[in-house]
Order: sequence, then C-alpha cells, then structure tokens
Amino acid sequence: MSPSQAVEVPQPLAMSYARAFGDAGSAWIAALPALAAEALDRWELRRDGAARFGQASLVLPVQRGNGTHAVLKLQMPRAEVTAALIGLRIWNGDAMVRLLDHDPETGSMLLERLDAVRTLTSIEDDDTAMGILAELQSRLVAVPAPQGLRGLGDIATEMLKQTPEAVMALPDPAQRSLLLDWSSAVAELVDEPGDRMLHWDLHYDNVLAADREPWLAIDPEPLAGDPGFDLWPALNSGLDDMAAKADTPRLVRRRFDLLTSTLDLDRARATGWTLGRLLQNALWDVEDGETALAPSAVAISEALLDR
Repeated sequence: MSPSQAVEVPQPLAMSYARAFGDAGSAWIAALPALAAEALDRWELRRDGAARFGQASLVLPVQRGNGTHAVLKLQMPRAEVTAALIGLRIWNGDAMVRLLDHDPETGSMLLERLDAVRTLTSIEDDDTAMGILAELQSRLVAVPAPQGLRGLGDIATEMLKQTPEAVMALPDPAQRSLLLDWSSAVAELVDEPGDRMLHWDLHYDNVLAADREPWLAIDPEPLAGDPGFDLWPALNSGLDDMAAKADTPRLVRRRFDLLTSTLDLDRARATGWTLGRLLQNALWDVEDGETALAPSAVAISEALLDR
C-alpha cells in the first residue's frame, strides 16, 4: 500500500473504543489499519482527503474507480451497526445518505459523499433549520419498521423496571419527583409503542448538505417505535449554546410545535414519548454515575409540561 493510502488511527478514537468496549475495543482498533487497507483494495478506492472520526467510527473520504466520490465508514460490528445497515437499505437514499456497498461481516460501509462541514447548524434562522429537519424526519418515519428491528416497547418496559433504583440515586427530591413523572408518562404509553422506523439520533449535526438533495440525514440508529420518541434530539439541538441568547421554553415549544405539525403527530402522545426519551437519557446518566438530571432535560420537560 502506498503511504497516501495508509491509515493512522486517531488517538481519541482509540481511547473511546477502550472506554466503551474494553479489550475487545482495543483489539479492534489494533486491527483497524489492516481492515481499512482491505476495504480500500476490495472496493478499488483511493484516499481523497483527511480522515474524520466520531466516538465509534473512522470515516475516510475516497474516490471510486469510476471517479465518483464516496466515504468509507469503518466501525466495530455490533447490534447498532446491523440496525444501521437495515435502515440504510430500506430508506435507500430517501431523505438519508445512500448506502453504496457494505460488508456486514466487518461493519464497513461505502456511502455517498456529502458536505461534511455544512450541517444544519450553519443555518442561522432556527425555524428554517428545524423546518428542514422536520421535513426529512417526516419522510423517514413514514416507513414502517421491518421485522427484527429492536422495538420501543421492549425499551420502554426495561426503562420502567430501572426507574425505582435510579430515583434513589438522585438526592434532590424535586428531581426525584420529575423522574417519576417521566416514568408515569411512559407507563401510560408502553402498550402502544408504535411501528415506524425511527432515526433515533436526528439532530442538526446529523443533517449534511448534499448534491443529490439540498440536505440529507446521516448516522441513523434505527428503532421501531412511535415518532414522538424521535423528537428529543431535534429539540435539544444546540440548546445549551442558544440558552444565553434565547427564551429556552419558547424555543423548545416552537420547535415542538413545528415538528409535531410537520409529522402530523398527536401532541399529547408526542409529549409523553419525549418525556420517555428524557427518562432514557437520565437512566443512562445515572448508570454512568451522575446524581442530577441534565439541565437541558429539565428545561425541555418544563417547557412541554408548562404549556
């Protein structure tokens, strides 16, 4: 392999894998350069720009043999990657980045190239940005989830089981009460979890400018469920950064109204499932050792419940 094709593993990615996956993650990182070389050779790809990375993947801009541009996404095989492949195949480029090829055994994906530096955060007017996201999301959730995809019903049932122990980890009585309110909202909806295919992580940074369409979604984590459970990432997009210059409750309510209107959702159900998403995040935080609810979660909850 020529020096220009050789892949170096970014240290933050290596550290992320060691924290998240232990020895198995470190072993995968050690094998990553060889995995990248094999994928580049198999698909006859040429490196075409600087590598990018997230917490769980390495993304290499490449040029295909026919001259078209693409990206090679490398990640450790696991359930989330399998779900992403299911979603990418079924959406087939509708509102979503297009999957060009993949290797299910290694989790490697060849995807169409989008503009990695132009996300929805580049749009100053929040109504415009949220409107674009909502239109994409309405197309994504119009697709029924296939058999075998993880379902919101199972997730919600497990959240309800975990709540009592999590409540005891919060020293603030007001926050304990709030967590129980979120749990009660989920308990009312758990028997009707929905059957749409959700993105599960559609926020401003997961919408990129494109050539095929003005904007397309990336990085899905597909789940079968009610679209109301999919609103939180959008509601939370840049919320901490905007809090100093915006009326947070008004901003959250405006975003919520735009999303529910575009997706044609029942607002009471959407509120309940959004509180369920706050509960899920809080349970994860408690599991990681947190003893207080995230301020943004409290702000979103108050905005929706104080209407």
